[in-house]
Amino acid sequence: MNPRDAAELLGHCAMFDNRKPSQGAAIAWASALHDVPLDDDTKAAVAAYYTTAPKDPDAKLWILPHHVRTLRSKIRSARLENFHYEPLANETTAEYLARYRGQVQAIASGRAAAPSGRLALEGGPSQEFMRELEAHGWEGNRTVPGSDEEAAEAELIDTVRRSGPLGIECPACGAPMGRPCKTPGGSAKQPLGKPRSKPHTARIRAASGQPEVTVEQRAAEEERRREASRRALARMQAEEEIPDAEIVEPGGAS
Repeated sequence: MNPRDAAELLGHCAMFDNRKPSQGAAIAWASALHDVPLDDDTKAAVAAYYTTAPKDPDAKLWILPHHVRTLRSKIRSARLENFHYEPLANETTAEYLARYRGQVQAIASGRAAAPSGRLALEGGPSQEFMRELEAHGWEGNRTVPGSDEEAAEAELIDTVRRSGPLGIECPACGAPMGRPCKTPGGSAKQPLGKPRSKPHTARIRAASGQPEVTVEQRAAEEERRREASRRALARMQAEEEIPDAEIVEPGGAS
């Protein structure tokens, strides 16, 4: 923008704010907007500025060069909202940059029509993705519950459903789905017991589909561990009772 263009722009601004343009103001505006041309977008930026009411109702709107630059940039960027570059086959980097910049300039300036719609993803989900969803409890499209009670139950299940031990009620301490296991006993602060950092073993087995251990199996496992401990203790005691080896010097008396 040169001083002559700036003078014309100031005259356009005067239609809104009744300013008195001068030659000095035109030179100053041309210096501030030296890389901004006088086009329809520049004049539209002035109109956009005076379309918005000031924050202070008693204040007077007074446009400055930086307002013109910012609003003009917004006007041009809005045309590029849905722009998507479509590359050519086997194009070089130089060709890509030239074509990309040319398309951006044409659309931003309004010489080419701006894209009217957003690009949409096409195709359905892959079979691997669907199997992963089903493994995490997805059962197809959601159905409408028949009553408020069913709706509340379904919402609770959706809220706490997850993979792993917390996805089921603990058979050891009775912790509900989505809640951590509790230690025995309680306090005034935690009447139900202190939360455990790890779920109970029974909960882990149940979540992985392993059968629950019976009382007889648990007793047999405990007896096996006690027997292993007794054997280890007996072996340690036997090693302590072995006397030190007697060292015989070569050629010594027998």
